[in-house]
Amino acid sequence: MAIASSPSVVSGSSSDRWQILRLLVTRKTVLISLIVLIVLVGAAALAPWIAPFDPYKLSIMNRLKAPGSLHWFGTDDFGRDVFSRVIYGGRLSLTVGFMVVVLSSALGILLGLVAGFFRGADKVVSRLIDAMMAFPDILLAISLVAALGPSLSNVIIALGIVYAPRLARIVRASTLVIRELPFVEAARALGVPTRRIVTVHVLRNLMSPLLVQGTFTFAYAILAEAGLSFLGVGVSPDIPTWGTMINGGQQYMGTADWIMVFPGIAIVLAVMSLQLVGDGLRDVLDPRLRKEL
Repeated sequence: MAIASSPSVVSGSSSDRWQILRLLVTRKTVLISLIVLIVLVGAAALAPWIAPFDPYKLSIMNRLKAPGSLHWFGTDDFGRDVFSRVIYGGRLSLTVGFMVVVLSSALGILLGLVAGFFRGADKVVSRLIDAMMAFPDILLAISLVAALGPSLSNVIIALGIVYAPRLARIVRASTLVIRELPFVEAARALGVPTRRIVTVHVLRNLMSPLLVQGTFTFAYAILAEAGLSFLGVGVSPDIPTWGTMINGGQQYMGTADWIMVFPGIAIVLAVMSLQLVGDGLRDVLDPRLRKEL
């Protein structure tokens, strides 16, 4: 006799998913945010075909050119086209954000499930989570990058570790509730293996809060990468990311503001869009909030 787990909204029927999508797009702020995200991701993915110039090509004769018809966003102190560098920088900044979400989700889900489902491990894992969250995010990230060394992969690892406790606490809290529900008790009574209960009956019902938190983590990771690069402890200055571009242009503030302004606008658009989409997902995935929409 098989025991069916209580279906989450995300993993429910196709009609539920279409209803969620319909509720999202009927909200103007969420719809606009989705369009902005699609444009940013599309531009980053198609960078080799839509960027008018090589983002690495130096042209000292064209250094610090103001925005114009040839260079839409102007040029930097080495004569490189800022528009092309913003597009290519988006590829790395968005990739860092996505990979941080993947890594932090993997670590957070593992820690949260262990703490929430296995009572004996709860105290140890919870104290570990609390200890990590006692440090400010950016300070812990700087310490980890300093220990690992400044590189793109190490920035992803450091930020993944920094944001894992956030997800772990959410998973733990939800698991503590789900493990006491009747369908989990019935699965235990029928002798369903613990691994199957955790992966099928518990983890499946965590998808909604994880999806919402993932959008916020994505936004936090983009900001954190920019902050680390701005402080000079993140990605190498030779690699165009939105953070390294702002760091490279700070010495020309007041004389060539466009070097910092345009990557800064890209960061603001990406982070605000992700936050608004996350708010929209939270509202439509929570049955209590959905009734008010």
